[in-house]
Amino acid sequence: MAEFDYDLFTIGAGSGGVRASRVAAALGAKVAIAEEYRVGGTCVIRGCVPKKMLVYGAHFAEDLEDCTHFGWSIGKKTFDWTLLRDNVLRDVDRLNKAYTDTLESNKVTILNERAELTGPHDIELASGKRVTARHILIATGAHPHVPDCPGHELGITSNEAFHLDAVPRRILIAGGGYIANEFAGIFRKFGAKVTIMTRGDQMLRSYDESLRERLLHISMLKGIDFRFHAEFRKIEAKGSALRVSMTSHDPLEVDCVLFATGRVPNTRGLGLEKAGVETGERGEIGVDRFSRTNVEHIYAVGDVTDRVQLTPVAIREGQAFAETVFGGKPSAVDHSCIPAAVFSHPPLCGVGMTESQARQKLGAVKVYQSDFRPMKNVLAGRDERALYKMVCDEADRIVGIHMIGPDAPEIMQAAAVAVKAGLTKADFDATCAIHPTMAEELVLMR
Repeated sequence: MAEFDYDLFTIGAGSGGVRASRVAAALGAKVAIAEEYRVGGTCVIRGCVPKKMLVYGAHFAEDLEDCTHFGWSIGKKTFDWTLLRDNVLRDVDRLNKAYTDTLESNKVTILNERAELTGPHDIELASGKRVTARHILIATGAHPHVPDCPGHELGITSNEAFHLDAVPRRILIAGGGYIANEFAGIFRKFGAKVTIMTRGDQMLRSYDESLRERLLHISMLKGIDFRFHAEFRKIEAKGSALRVSMTSHDPLEVDCVLFATGRVPNTRGLGLEKAGVETGERGEIGVDRFSRTNVEHIYAVGDVTDRVQLTPVAIREGQAFAETVFGGKPSAVDHSCIPAAVFSHPPLCGVGMTESQARQKLGAVKVYQSDFRPMKNVLAGRDERALYKMVCDEADRIVGIHMIGPDAPEIMQAAAVAVKAGLTKADFDATCAIHPTMAEELVLMR
């Protein structure tokens, strides 16, 4: 048997790569991991974790207004963006160190430099060092897509949004997905004039239509403008401002353009062709259910495969890979029935089939829902309503749950277990409610 420098060489120290490397090392493998930026990947360094902290910060804008209805008297309110930004970035540093410590404690060799494949088992580092590995795992994630239009270099992506010197007075966010809607809510609550433009006729296409319509209505009431059927013509600098020309609408002058138009797998320049690894039209690496590429000993997990671009999915894929290859326990991730959330204002989430998906696939379905005003909103004088929706097949088995409202994602995690387990509406009906809570609506729907 040929000798190699490592049993496993992982390229990319994001959520999936870190989990795979740590578990493989714990199972006795000699492991090295290369990362050209920072250990932790998109989620920890420039994605869901710091963004959720900004979401928390934005929520105080309404909480400070509502608290007066609950007897609190607050003096003059001010917001310091740089203080929040720096506190968030400081916590990112903490997490970066925690991920690094986790790898080192499991005796994983960390190489803080870019790595490229030069052959089926061969890797070359940016320093010029060459190493070999029996198994190779690609976990390089994805990067923000930037539209190809004149002046696109004047815009920023979500990567740069965490490092802004100030909250833009006027911001145009391009995109109709979760990143666009989350940053729209964040910047609106921080005082910016926010406009979302998208080339389609709707946003958050993969979520239930009722929830999408509810979020659109609430967002508009909060002062967010929307421009549908809009594509960039060009972006021009006008002094310190930007003039954006687009299809179907008049030009718009803003102070910042944020591109949130999807994410592209990071495969360019990795040398995949030298190792014989096949990629798709978007550069994604094709894999089987065990995350194996067309080359038997090379695997890929996470966003670079463009299967489901969610951090928990990448983690599960990394775990399954390590168990399969080094644990003698073939494991494949079930990519069906994955819960997901959008941390908009208010947040929305869903698991399983939407109502329209269920009707198309199953024909006859039963839909139960609860449209209510959360107790906190009632006392605060807010008309904002929550909507919970349960979709069942003819046998009353729950095939989807969808919610929009305060803390909905926190409630969804437990509800997702029920859907994954194939529980029925009768199981929910037979469960005693916890009163008074918003979650009790799940077991009271008729």
